[in-house]
Amino acid sequence: MAIGRLKEDYWKAAEAEYLKRLRRFADVEVREVKDEAALVKALPARRRTILLDERGECWTSDELAERLVALEEQHGGGRTLVLVIGGAEGVSPALRQEADQAIAFGRITLPHRFARVLLVEQLYRAFSILRGEPYHK
Repeated sequence: MAIGRLKEDYWKAAEAEYLKRLRRFADVEVREVKDEAALVKALPARRRTILLDERGECWTSDELAERLVALEEQHGGGRTLVLVIGGAEGVSPALRQEADQAIAFGRITLPHRFARVLLVEQLYRAFSILRGEPYHK
């Protein structure tokens, strides 16, 4: 789930390419919402939430792949994994507190549109790692 829309064609194209690749491995839905209030309303009741936040833990691509497997083993079959990207101002402390996990793509601040494309790419990379495919090399 993402606050805000991808407006520029180059971001849309990049996201579409990685979503196409990722959908070979997983059911993926991207939901864009106007603001945090709409995001909170749209969250499924049974979920595991990972928030992209600059204060989160930094994982390698291999660690992301391992965490996806662990999440499926711990919570599969009834909980939806929701990855949340806030808007340009991030998310509220309340939403940050509610998340099960917070991850970061380093300590730098990224434009949220870029972070969104990077997240989809990293999910594709994680699934490629798990399948032993050559993309990660």
